Amino acid sequence: MSDALTGTTALVTGASSGIGEATALALAAEGARVTLVARRGDRLLKVAEAVEALGGRAFVAEADLATEAGATTAVEAALAAHGRLDVVVNAAGVLLLGPVDGAPTEEWHRMIGVNLLGTAFVTRAALPHLLRAAADGPRRVADVVNVSSLGGRVATPNTALYNAAKFGVNGFSEALRQEVARRHVRVCVVEPGFVATELPTHSRPEVLAALAGGFDPGTPLRPEDVAGTIVHVVTRPRHMAIGEVLLRPAEQLE
Repeated sequence: MSDALTGTTALVTGASSGIGEATALALAAEGARVTLVARRGDRLLKVAEAVEALGGRAFVAEADLATEAGATTAVEAALAAHGRLDVVVNAAGVLLLGPVDGAPTEEWHRMIGVNLLGTAFVTRAALPHLLRAAADGPRRVADVVNVSSLGGRVATPNTALYNAAKFGVNGFSEALRQEVARRHVRVCVVEPGFVATELPTHSRPEVLAALAGGFDPGTPLRPEDVAGTIVHVVTRPRHMAIGEVLLRPAEQLE
């Protein structure tokens, strides 16, 4: 373990798999105590075991972040477990592909609910505690990292509501950055291209069949690649803020 984040606490959403899981492990390896948040409590327990195997400390908070109550519960659980909050990483996300024509609107509600409103709800609930950490914490700075997507910059067919949600995350993040920058809460949006996670497999089977073979990113990013970037962002010196990071697989053209 490193000591770059020793004495700090982090809340990571979407921590049951993919980028969230990798980020929780990477932050723990830097000395942070982590609260792991997702809907799948059984998988969170396995991630907590992995954190503790690194010599870290982890607390599990099962919550549906698409609801304001779920987001508030997650933040309150982090504070009850660790007493403070220095870093929030909003990595929870849903990707449900398909054309607008005939789309099940419940998929739209889910993507907007988790990807955009979930990010906003968690951030709002955490913000007073982050401001307190920035004022009197060991680093005198706090961090919000919102995991967006290349899809928050570039719209493509079959991702309309995902694009809408991620464009929204980018706008929310920039507005928040301007609100809290002078109080030393840094806000960064991380925008990965194609990452090798289970996320794309959650779409309807008929959509996956129709889109099969239509996109070649080359060698995809790994969740650990994104997690390493997030650790870099939150361990910069107090006077430095990284506001936006775009990551692509080296061979991805789109």
